[in-house]
Amino acid sequence: MPAPFNKEQLFCPTETALGIIGGKWKGMILWCLSRRTMRFGELHRAMPDITQRMLTKQLRDLEAFRIIDRKVYPEVPPKVEYSLSAHGLALKPILDDLELWSRDYLETNIKPEAGR
Repeated sequence: MPAPFNKEQLFCPTETALGIIGGKWKGMILWCLSRRTMRFGELHRAMPDITQRMLTKQLRDLEAFRIIDRKVYPEVPPKVEYSLSAHGLALKPILDDLELWSRDYLETNIKPEAGR
């Protein structure tokens, strides 16, 4: 499991949170799983630019931090589903607020191209 912070450094709760859920792909993974439980292939189709290897790594990191749950069904072929854990569900209102903030930011600060 990657370390979210170094105990020798000053403690910053925001930095800890961003160390756990930050990065290029984790936000999108959490956004998808905040909508519903998904299988690996569904997540991969929702994020076509991510490699399978990177998706696997990001899912493992989030699982190691107990932000998501991984459920394996004993059948052939194996069925695996990912969902938000209790800690992950606690992030949902924050993710929803972040989405609203982002939409407002884009509407306020990003000007549409001329002629569109």
